[in-house]
Amino acid sequence: MVAGARLRVVGLLGAVGALGVAALLSLAYGSKSIPLSTVIDAFRHFDGSNDQLVVRDLRAPRTAVGIGVGAALGLSGAVMQGVTRNPLADPGILGIEAGAGLGVVLGIHVFGITGLTGYVWFAFAGAGLASLVVYLLGSMGAGGASPVKLALAGAALTALLSSLTSAILLTDVMALDRYRFWAVGSLSGRDDDVVVQVLPFLLLGAALALASARLLNTMALGDDVARSLGMRVPVARTLAALSVVILCGAATAAAGPIGFVGLAVPHIARAICGPDYRWILPWSLVLAPTLLLTADVVGRLVARPGEVQVGIVTALLGAPVFIALVRRGRLAAL
Repeated sequence: MVAGARLRVVGLLGAVGALGVAALLSLAYGSKSIPLSTVIDAFRHFDGSNDQLVVRDLRAPRTAVGIGVGAALGLSGAVMQGVTRNPLADPGILGIEAGAGLGVVLGIHVFGITGLTGYVWFAFAGAGLASLVVYLLGSMGAGGASPVKLALAGAALTALLSSLTSAILLTDVMALDRYRFWAVGSLSGRDDDVVVQVLPFLLLGAALALASARLLNTMALGDDVARSLGMRVPVARTLAALSVVILCGAATAAAGPIGFVGLAVPHIARAICGPDYRWILPWSLVLAPTLLLTADVVGRLVARPGEVQVGIVTALLGAPVFIALVRRGRLAAL
């Protein structure tokens, strides 16, 4: 047992190293390649050169947002699959992305918001309100907020909010032009202000998610068994769901809706470390930003001097991985 745990720790440290490599690549490669020595000097011996300015002012905030958003998506996806006991669940199941999207559209259409820093708050507010409505709907009736009722409520609200968003966009061409750049999912154009705004929410959500690991292990046994072990299931589910709302809301607000990361990464983590959420959550925390930064670098390299948005690349990279996991039978019941 001790040897197995030690091996997992070593593997996790290796994954952290891979994340560091992905971060360096994100700083070095884009429309123009910058030597790694220049990247390092931009932080150790800054001289104000153009390349160092690009690294510090453009790529460093973008990389920081990518790490934060990736970690948030990985954690929220793992927690959501544990809460709902549905291996195909992703953060969008609670209507979070649809709520964030409607919040952005209302911010543009009603209040004339044009900057990304303004989108963040409207998206986060929309995500939070949508999740609250889903939880209230899922809590109605006997049995409280069961996984099935939460999933159904999330699907219904997502359809409603998506319809409202489309209705507004059809009547406002300017809002459509601005919204479509946010909705594709991207890390470009993110600066220090975005990092500062979402960082407190990401830290809080990550703390709640990691603290729910033992609760998720117990809930995986079923509600009846969890109650027999003394767990207050509604309280535990609320705590875990709250972490999903905070994490996915902040991530969606900062980078737009990015698919497949929150869905595929927890399965990759589970295939590596087994069904224990005390290991799944840390592995998801590290693997998801590694995937997101790698996808962002690939998107910048394949379309020089332009770029393919990271939301598109994650779908292209994540779909084959997810299909391979399904074919190998990794999607066992949680």
